[in-house]
Amino acid sequence: MATIEMGKGNFKDVVSKEGIVILDWWATWCGPCRGFAPIFEQASDKHSDITFGKIDTDKEQELAGAFSIRSIPTLMVFRDGIMLFEQAGALPAAVLEDLIRQVRALDMNELRQRLVEVQAKQQAAEEAPKA
Repeated sequence: MATIEMGKGNFKDVVSKEGIVILDWWATWCGPCRGFAPIFEQASDKHSDITFGKIDTDKEQELAGAFSIRSIPTLMVFRDGIMLFEQAGALPAAVLEDLIRQVRALDMNELRQRLVEVQAKQQAAEEAPKA
């Protein structure tokens, strides 16, 4: 599967769907971004069940600002609408493959349960009387 161009218009629909979505935040003037592009494209060809999206930070400044993108390339990984990974810097192919392996191996039901527990604790802490 080739990479898809992402922007404000399709971002929410793409990242909130079931499955794995890997995003590459980049710009045409960025040397490391151009170096990472073939690695990202090869991974998209190899893993056709994963959505690979590219977000041009120059064209999508509002979206980049909303996610506080300060360095590019930045890689983000979502699974079933949950952001699991965010890191600035180009990854070597082997590291990207290992990241994909780890994301595939996650037990999403367990992760969702943990998120519910953490949110409940945070809410309880916010509602607790201040001493």
